[in-house]
Amino acid sequence: MKKICLGFFTVLILIFAVVFVMLTPQEVSQDKNDYLRIHVRANSNSAVDQDIKYKVKDEVVKFITPYAAQCVDKDTAKSIIGGILKDIEKVCDRVLSENGFTYTSRASVRDEEFPTRVYGDLTLEHGVYDALIIELGEGVGDNWWCVIYPPLCFTSPTTDIKYRSLIYDIIHNFFGK
Repeated sequence: MKKICLGFFTVLILIFAVVFVMLTPQEVSQDKNDYLRIHVRANSNSAVDQDIKYKVKDEVVKFITPYAAQCVDKDTAKSIIGGILKDIEKVCDRVLSENGFTYTSRASVRDEEFPTRVYGDLTLEHGVYDALIIELGEGVGDNWWCVIYPPLCFTSPTTDIKYRSLIYDIIHNFFGK
């Protein structure tokens, strides 16, 4: 009986060690080549142009989210997003039109200079990054930016995430159901 208990506790300690390593935050790449960013530029800095920028941004994020979820690396993200630029423009133009604006949008994937930006625990340093650029009208107003890949701004809040405890499963299976 002592050997079984000692063996069980050894396995339990190993499981805790593995879980600890798995839950320890991993270093996030700081290589500019690993990111595809997004930049939505308002027509101007007027209050109405700034307000519509956020409405457009919300609809674009909704539209792009399922595409961003398919991306396994930045090159895939650039290819997928590059293939739907006309659809992105249609989403933007629909929102603009529905809200009484006569100007339209332009979307492209290209190199863009970004200032240093902090997203939670991640800091992206100043530099030139690949980015989806969306210009509304003249595109000279203040802007909104984030990251498409890895998907910092493109996660679905409605996704059902179920958390499981590996330790619970092992103990539960060891002692029976």
